[in-house]
Amino acid sequence: MLSDGLNQIIYGKSVFKPILFVVSAPSGAGKTSLCKEIAKRTDRIHYSVSYTTRAPRPGEVNGIDYYFVSREKFLEMKEQNLFIESAEVYGNLYGTSKKTILDSFQSGKDVLVDIDIQGAELIRKDDFGSVSIYILPPSRQILEERLTKRGQDSTETLSKRLDKVRQEVHAFSLYDYLIFNVDFRQATDDLHAIILSEHHRRSRMESFVTKDFLPKFEQESPLLTKSSDDQL
Repeated sequence: MLSDGLNQIIYGKSVFKPILFVVSAPSGAGKTSLCKEIAKRTDRIHYSVSYTTRAPRPGEVNGIDYYFVSREKFLEMKEQNLFIESAEVYGNLYGTSKKTILDSFQSGKDVLVDIDIQGAELIRKDDFGSVSIYILPPSRQILEERLTKRGQDSTETLSKRLDKVRQEVHAFSLYDYLIFNVDFRQATDDLHAIILSEHHRRSRMESFVTKDFLPKFEQESPLLTKSSDDQL
């Protein structure tokens, strides 16, 4: 696990505040794999696992890939306002837990969520100050090959996904950052770089600098006394 410098403490206070990062992509562009890889790199980022009503695919584990719940349970949670966003995709419901995000923020961790375009739009309207990233495939042919090789969907669902991809690629203009997933390692590096860059924005650090850093800095006693200065 790599150190990314986001745990800096200056004058007894954490420099960086948690951020919600929203990652979307057309089906098969690799957003979930990228998010999971980023979460492995640092313990400063929490990858939020979504709730869904769809059946688990082969190899998927409840609580690791998704929280698999019944449609009745999902609708009950939605009625209780437990989701920051929820949407229906290909006949299945998906939702992101509001509590998970707030708990992660409380512990000082960024939150990384991979959700579809509908969900990202709902989060964008909320008051979380989220940063959005859109993952694009290198070509339509490669995307179709990835979806086909994945072998997780029926022929009918796969056809629907491919039809929807033609519309989804145009959603790039709604996002703050774009990444082409040509090489997985490079795309992961690009995503990590965006996360780091966002924390170093002046607008995000200005409050800490003006309220916490500068007052302490100006009150701090100089190492060199006036008499020492005179001697020099």
